[in-house]
Amino acid sequence: MYTPYPHQDEARDAVFQYYAKGGTGNPVVAMPGGTGKSLVIAEFCKFVMQRWPRQRIMMLTHVKELIQQNAEKIRSQWPQVPLGVFSAGLGERDTHFPIIYGGVGSVVNCIEAFGWRDLLIVDEAHLIAPKENSDYQKIIAGLKLINPRLKVIGFTATPWRMGQGMITDGGMFTDICYDLCSIENFNKLLDDGFLSPLIPKHTKEFLDTSKVKITAGEFNKHDLQEAVDKEDITYKACFEACEEGYDRLCWLVFASGITHAEHVAKILQSMGIDAAAVHSKMPTKQADDLILKYRTGQLRCLVNYGKLTTGFDHPPIDLIVHLRPTMSTALWVQMLSRGTRPSSATRKENCLVLDFARNTIRLGPINDPVIPRKRVKGSIPGVAPVRICPACGVYNHARATICCACGVTFPKNEKLVAYAGTEELIRRETPVIKEFEVKNVVYNRHVKPGSPPMIRAQYFCGLQRFSEVICFEHGGYVARKARQWWQQVTGLFVSPPTTDEALKYIAQLKKPKTIRVQTNRKYPEIISHEY
Repeated sequence: MYTPYPHQDEARDAVFQYYAKGGTGNPVVAMPGGTGKSLVIAEFCKFVMQRWPRQRIMMLTHVKELIQQNAEKIRSQWPQVPLGVFSAGLGERDTHFPIIYGGVGSVVNCIEAFGWRDLLIVDEAHLIAPKENSDYQKIIAGLKLINPRLKVIGFTATPWRMGQGMITDGGMFTDICYDLCSIENFNKLLDDGFLSPLIPKHTKEFLDTSKVKITAGEFNKHDLQEAVDKEDITYKACFEACEEGYDRLCWLVFASGITHAEHVAKILQSMGIDAAAVHSKMPTKQADDLILKYRTGQLRCLVNYGKLTTGFDHPPIDLIVHLRPTMSTALWVQMLSRGTRPSSATRKENCLVLDFARNTIRLGPINDPVIPRKRVKGSIPGVAPVRICPACGVYNHARATICCACGVTFPKNEKLVAYAGTEELIRRETPVIKEFEVKNVVYNRHVKPGSPPMIRAQYFCGLQRFSEVICFEHGGYVARKARQWWQQVTGLFVSPPTTDEALKYIAQLKKPKTIRVQTNRKYPEIISHEY
């Protein structure tokens, strides 16, 4: 049995507090992907049934993977749970259990078979369209014919819809009773290790969507695949992904169509990457077999279309390649969320994001995305400048003062790059001290006009690079610091009098295993080394 984290207990309790304080609507719990919605739903159901055993609950979602994941979670937490599953995709059709976990596409065809239900929980609640003829709306209306006092409770990582704005703005849901998706709460989850950082690397290639039609607020699917499925662009993007992701263990690629996904997979295979394509039209068993190989490490890369956007939980993912442009903020955040799960098994430090689709330009960072507005005919998205870090090439929000990846402080008079939207995938203003594993180190002679020569040490830590100068001939504090450094890298207590003397030993200098870096400086300061 898994012991919930404090934020998971708070999310569960927030629903009860909403009703205890007189709430009469339909509340929403907003939790970023990877923070344990399935566990919170399980704990909520368990809490209800243990105190009010005659309650009858239904949990709905849209894909079999989420139904299975949620069912496994509640059974692991509560082995005696009176749970039934109703899902054609899973081959189960239980209707009479006090708790039913079901698929919306299956349940909508036999609503009356489930009888009286007191509570309806919807996972991925943002998928409920305001239209009365949607499957979700039909199910809710059918259950309310039996119990007019039915309570509807939503869980989502993206509490808004394209064309609607917030899902509490005129839709089924009325209030957000718990929100972990705010900047402050999201960043706290990062700092506490519950989420893994995203590193947005600037790409050389990008997909041109300037001639793609917009249909109902989104890129037209047929036109989009035709526009981006170009052999030369796909080849260059795949080559760049191989260059940037050479040391990444688990890749997930989002393609713009079925044919596009298959083309991308073939090109990656030709470049020596163990890759396969999965998509919504693929036979279920074939797709399941490929996903199993991916989960067990037999495949390094999955290229998907319409298959792994939501409900796919695989913490080792440390590289996301976006070849699917979208106008949907919810879809964008859901795709990014595949990389925010921490993985202790693979010692994952972060997830590199290569956005060839330029979604970050349009839709913003995962913890502060561009919230969709109610659709107004003829409206055009605004434009905001962004910063590209000159040290590491990572995108940053226009108002950022410090690079979110390497910690370099931006000059106040730095010229901004005018792109639409914002290109920092996780907005951070408060720097922190971080530890980095050193992959390689280069020592060389460094000279500044009017100063004695120095040794410049450059530490290469995966995507980040840090440097420091060692000044034997400057005197005072910096000279003492240079002598301490010399003792660490050589084990000798007597340091050379000059930089040129020290450089004679350059081949014998040790490489540190890790360095700790303070990022709240104009330039990142290396605090300590571990050898």
